Amino acid sequence: MAHDEIIDHYSALARAADAGRTLTGTAGYDDLEGLPQAAVRAALGCGNPVAVAELRAGETVLDLGSGGGLDVLLSARRVGPEGKAYGVDASADMLALARRNAQQAGAHNAEFLPGTIERLPLQDRSVDVVISNCVINLSSDKAAVLAEAFRVLRPGGRFGVSDVVTAHTTTTEQRTGCAAGALPVGEYRELLAAAGFTGVRITPTTGHDDGTHSAIVQAAKPAAPPHVELRPMRAADAGQVLAVYQAGLDSGHASFETTAPSWEDFTAARLPGLRYVACDTRTGQVLGWVAASPVSSRCVYAGVVEHSIYVHPRHQAQGIGRALLTAFVAASEDAGIWTVQSGVFPENTASLALHQALGFRVVGTRERIGCHHGLWRDVLLIERRSTFRKPHREAP
Repeated sequence: MAHDEIIDHYSALARAADAGRTLTGTAGYDDLEGLPQAAVRAALGCGNPVAVAELRAGETVLDLGSGGGLDVLLSARRVGPEGKAYGVDASADMLALARRNAQQAGAHNAEFLPGTIERLPLQDRSVDVVISNCVINLSSDKAAVLAEAFRVLRPGGRFGVSDVVTAHTTTTEQRTGCAAGALPVGEYRELLAAAGFTGVRITPTTGHDDGTHSAIVQAAKPAAPPHVELRPMRAADAGQVLAVYQAGLDSGHASFETTAPSWEDFTAARLPGLRYVACDTRTGQVLGWVAASPVSSRCVYAGVVEHSIYVHPRHQAQGIGRALLTAFVAASEDAGIWTVQSGVFPENTASLALHQALGFRVVGTRERIGCHHGLWRDVLLIERRSTFRKPHREAP
């Protein structure tokens, strides 16, 4: 269905629920006592995202496509009076129904906002948790939805939704109803990763006759120090990324290189994913970055990468490097990478300590491997093996 058709359809359902018609079941819920019956009747989801999100007292939660408000009211109850629960919906009838339900429930910490899930009416980094119940599959621009969810989440924030997915790629013509826009699990994972999420888990639950499954979708926005946000690297970051690179090279302990490459050479040598920057949320300045390069074109090494991580010398010892490397490790696990490796000068004790704290080990020393500023220098080979997956095929 087109966007306007979806709004009209759900507006009609809101009026039906308000008139006393029960729209669907609420089998996934076990805590509906005391909620307005109009909210229960208007339940239209495919799961219980409130339980999935593991909400805690004092948190701020946002429901994408909040409908009659059931999940917002449950969220408001769980986060308590010190927390806040927002719902966003494009249907004026659903918003009116949800507001009446909130008033009847006495949910003073619940607020319903008009808007679309592709363009959320909330500020950057303003919520702790994003939930949704069988709504994202309806969007024709799911990349925009996930990018917006990432934008409004605070660093360390959680994404926990119920949605509809397909196990395999199928055409829209093969699916009907609300399942028509359902994504294959692999494509859903790719969109979450492209938005910047890590720790992605998609767990199919109930199977349906049209080849789709209800599913629990969970992910997180990388945690970061105060006033810092981690996000995917963009072409617009080129100048600042290379400036941080050059500042690291100038320190004398980052690499045998002495001059940062052009952006064209930089991006050509690195994988299109697994690139993150750490930015100052007040100024937008890039403070550090991490990226990966393939070690070989041979298929046996598809899960082996070499990484580089740089933090501007003025911003070191602030937890930025640890945040970047933690996010990178999580993203590499999501991508099926089983070995991350790099080379570190023995004199770069801070980098060595950081990597060892996050599971890297020294596997050898390449003695006097290169001449740097007139001195022959050793390089320590470090690597981290995945703790969640065994290699698909061991390299010789």
